[in-house]
Amino acid sequence: MPMKTNLALASILVLGALTAALAQPAPQAPAAGAAAPAPAAAPPGRGGRGPALPPPNPYPVGGTDNISDGDYSIGPDYVISDELRPHAAWATGELHEITMLAKDSKLYPGRKRKVGYVADPEKAPGGRGNAVPGDVQWEDSPYEPRHVWVYIPAGVKKTTPLPVIIVEDGGGYQSQVRRALDALITQKKLPPIAMVALDPGSTPVGAGRAEDAQGSERGYEYDSLSGRYSDFIEKEVLPRVSKQFGIRFTKDPDGRATLGGSSGAAAAFTMAWYHPERYHRVILYSPTFVNQQSPVDPANPRGAWEYHDHLIANAPVKPLRIWMEVGERDNGYNAPETAFHNWVIAANRTAAVLKQKGYHYRFVFAKDAGHTDNRVREQTIAAALEYAWAGYKPSGK
Repeated sequence: MPMKTNLALASILVLGALTAALAQPAPQAPAAGAAAPAPAAAPPGRGGRGPALPPPNPYPVGGTDNISDGDYSIGPDYVISDELRPHAAWATGELHEITMLAKDSKLYPGRKRKVGYVADPEKAPGGRGNAVPGDVQWEDSPYEPRHVWVYIPAGVKKTTPLPVIIVEDGGGYQSQVRRALDALITQKKLPPIAMVALDPGSTPVGAGRAEDAQGSERGYEYDSLSGRYSDFIEKEVLPRVSKQFGIRFTKDPDGRATLGGSSGAAAAFTMAWYHPERYHRVILYSPTFVNQQSPVDPANPRGAWEYHDHLIANAPVKPLRIWMEVGERDNGYNAPETAFHNWVIAANRTAAVLKQKGYHYRFVFAKDAGHTDNRVREQTIAAALEYAWAGYKPSGK
């Protein structure tokens, strides 16, 4: 075929393709209030795990400041924040470590998992991993000494009532919180704030390792929906710390915060939820808002899952300011909702109901991150503290 004929035919084909494309209707933007199309499934994660669940809506990336409310996504790459890096200019507060014994506690004298206990998955609501109503999953047992870390900011007068943050699972978080506080206080982004970080009574006396979840002391302290753990802090921990170090903690709930990850996050939220007259500020990493409570409480049979199921929605708005994070590949990320053990679904549902109720909250969806992912904590813990404490003015009480 001659060259001119080839060129003419090619031109006709290109023109035809362009005409067909222009004839197609333009893609329509979703109507106001309509659900955004779900993003494509993520590729399998590390270790060959299945695809992660996408967030329910396309969260904006990052945010322009650390104190605005709303839903945000970060990642999948993470960097340690400047506040957690060594810096000669940061004033270093005092850090002390003490222990507390089970025999000295009226509220938590100790328990451990019942030897030989096996839950019946046919009776457990939601299947295996959930507590069975009526079952006793534990037996009495004292625990090894509970460690408590106390941070006193540099240069404070110990006679002045100090704002304070209570940190659950203290051994895993106290270093990051302390370093962030050193930096933020030095930069005058936060006022001087004390920290009391404590471990649960996780390890039964003589046991080789700590226990967790149903039947354990940690599960009892952290996953129960009641004011008991808050009472423990108020009646046993803070008085001991105040007496030993000669410091005073503010009674103003606006000057008191809680922080935790996993079941420790559930405990941090529960402390403020059941006693908002004590705590107004809450920081949560991968919160265990799932069915993990043991023993089963007939009033809240699915444990902390009940928060986003109906408790938050049905209660009057409480004076809480909440920073919350969940990882894209958090615990149970590919479990069905009916299992009541999917941390990603639980956190997204919690954010949605907080928004609906008009709470001050900030929700961070961390891409390609796991459960209480340390990379996320190193990047965000200083920003989380900034958000949680925004607007605080010491009252002197």
